[in-house]
Amino acid sequence: MAQNSFLIFDRALQRRRLARALAAGPADFLLARATDEILERLSAVTRRFSAIVDIGTPLPLLAQALAAAYPAARITRLAPLVQTAGTDRLVGDAELLPFAPNTFDLAVSALALQDVNDLPGALAQIRRALKPDGLFLGCLVGGASLRELRAALAEAESEIAGGVSPRIAPFADLRDMGGLLQRAGFALPVTDVETLTVRYSHLFALLADLRAMGATNALVERLRRPARRALFLRAAEIYARDNADADADGRLRATFEIVFLSGWAPHESQQKPLKPGSGKISLAEVLRRT
Repeated sequence: MAQNSFLIFDRALQRRRLARALAAGPADFLLARATDEILERLSAVTRRFSAIVDIGTPLPLLAQALAAAYPAARITRLAPLVQTAGTDRLVGDAELLPFAPNTFDLAVSALALQDVNDLPGALAQIRRALKPDGLFLGCLVGGASLRELRAALAEAESEIAGGVSPRIAPFADLRDMGGLLQRAGFALPVTDVETLTVRYSHLFALLADLRAMGATNALVERLRRPARRALFLRAAEIYARDNADADADGRLRATFEIVFLSGWAPHESQQKPLKPGSGKISLAEVLRRT
């Protein structure tokens, strides 16, 4: 787990924000898309799984979909909060997994790992929880997400306050993820990215969706005083100025990037990696291996 000197996210605040979002009715369109993509990727895998764990996914959508796809498997869900779901459920933190080594043959996680303080450590714990030749398949929010909001808030705050404070989390970069999987001990790591454009009538509709995802600012270094109303009014003007689409009735773009990653717990039967720069294998081809 991350040391106190290197905390990026306030995990307790994240849980409170998620609980508030769930109580009010969550916005789950990104998670539903991620769930569909993970199930589609798993459909390329020829083996059957008997022990599956869902690590940290904020809603039970993925665990429920896995239970339908693998009715003979035992599905364990490590949930961030107490929720009702038709699977074996534990409440815990993705930064400190409560599982013994060699427990699962499939581990999944959707839109949760971007908020851990020690991503390499979390990935290493997932790898240890897998049986030899077990598969990890997950996704997290990528670095290009909310780039329009980041720019608008920075410009507005610079104008109004003469400086910029931390307001949007630093998301994972696709170029780093393969190396992080290798560092965590995964074999045959593969990453790819999907970019989604969602359109809103105004900035405040986007902010409402972020609150309904439990995804508002939980950075440790955030300002502790409430933001001035003028900041968001000016940011809304900048956002509308820079991100209106003429072919979408003037609605405003918001970018969400989802980085997908997979890796296998090492096993002697696995193919050996090629020399750097010589790989010509796709994610689908890797997942089809028996």
